[in-house]
Amino acid sequence: MYKAVYRFIDWFIPPNIRQTESDRLMARTFVFLHLLGPVMGHSVTYFLSQTSAGDTWQFWVTEGIVVSFLATPLILKYFRSLRLAAMVSVQMLVGLSLFGSFVFGGISSPLLPWFLIAMVLGFFYLAESIKTTLLGVAFQLFCFFGARIALGQFPPLLEPEGLKLANTFSILAALTYMTMLTLYYETVMRYRLRLEQETIAQRSKLELLREAMTTAQQASTRKSIFLAKMSHELRTPLNAVIGYAEILRETFAERSDSSRKMQDLDRIHAAGRHLLALVNEVIDLSSIEANRVELSTEPVVLKSLIDEVMATASPLIRKRDNRMFVNMPEDLGTLELDALKVRQSLLNLLSNAAKFTKQGTIILTVLRKMRDGNERLILEVTDNGIGIAPENLRRIFEDFSQAENDTMAKFGGAGLGLALTKRFCQMMAGTVEVRSERGVGTSFTIDIPLIRASGAEPIEAVA
Repeated sequence: MYKAVYRFIDWFIPPNIRQTESDRLMARTFVFLHLLGPVMGHSVTYFLSQTSAGDTWQFWVTEGIVVSFLATPLILKYFRSLRLAAMVSVQMLVGLSLFGSFVFGGISSPLLPWFLIAMVLGFFYLAESIKTTLLGVAFQLFCFFGARIALGQFPPLLEPEGLKLANTFSILAALTYMTMLTLYYETVMRYRLRLEQETIAQRSKLELLREAMTTAQQASTRKSIFLAKMSHELRTPLNAVIGYAEILRETFAERSDSSRKMQDLDRIHAAGRHLLALVNEVIDLSSIEANRVELSTEPVVLKSLIDEVMATASPLIRKRDNRMFVNMPEDLGTLELDALKVRQSLLNLLSNAAKFTKQGTIILTVLRKMRDGNERLILEVTDNGIGIAPENLRRIFEDFSQAENDTMAKFGGAGLGLALTKRFCQMMAGTVEVRSERGVGTSFTIDIPLIRASGAEPIEAVA
């Protein structure tokens, strides 16, 4: 029963007002009272119709105004404004009470109490437009007193004795109306109070969260600075270890009985170089997080850059019996690039491909493309290695994270290469994307915008 009533009432309420519970309660109160109000108002007009004034035009005007209140919910529905509907209702109610008082008994009129209801409705629904509301009421009062002065007295359509029964029902109807309005108002105010309390609680939580985020950011910055300093301190003795290993290797290389020592020195040298690479990655990541890394662009011959990368990556690729192919135009031209970041990003992808591919194929594709009127450099590294499961693709670019939990134990590495590659690409206003299928292979694509170096010959880009 209640659900059916609420569905009927909500039919008059437009969607824009139904979005918040507070506005919906207010609108429901308005619709319900303006459907019930005319019914209660007819109890007064019914008794007026039984008097001698029932056949006058004044009675039919009063009856027409009472009936017209049923149209105010339709104003709400089709004009989608509770303020407009409430303004029309308040002004109509003021006009009805003043007109009824003017023609039906003056101060003893059964319609005079409805003037007070109009004021309450105005403050309840139109608190934000109270000046406009009071202006309309003042204009109607001015007309009322103007008519009173002009005519000298109220029209004696009915004697006060004939209004006793109508006054009784009018007061009862007004009390009922005000009681219901008060109950709904109390419900709305209680809801708004609860909402304010929740808002205050959420604001307090937000402040605590903001403080926690600030503390975490400060801790992260301190952590980055600490890692950068410690990594720098570690690099100095590591370089010494690697240097002495190379010196000793050269010394023992000339002796015929030094194969065992050469193997040990090779292990020391390889372990030192590996550890130095990890330390360098930590330094780079820490420097980025501490905002101490900037772009340094310079004219770069792109083919020479790719040849340098291939010369560095080839030993890593051959180590696991892989084959390497390069798809690249003959002349890629001279471009403004941060050569160090492009070289390191590409080396990270090639070393990853070499690490996770055995006796397979690794393909490097280099292209220049036009996209949305901008020239871009595309570097794609594709392998047919072990691949990555779909659920692990999201986390491979996170710091110190790898696709599988046991990847570090099986293949080594600290999980920083791809994280650094992503940071470098973002610094160059580019992106790095991955496509992979478990057991089939992986493809990484770097996409960065290009600026042709001044004085360089224009080269037709691949569309």
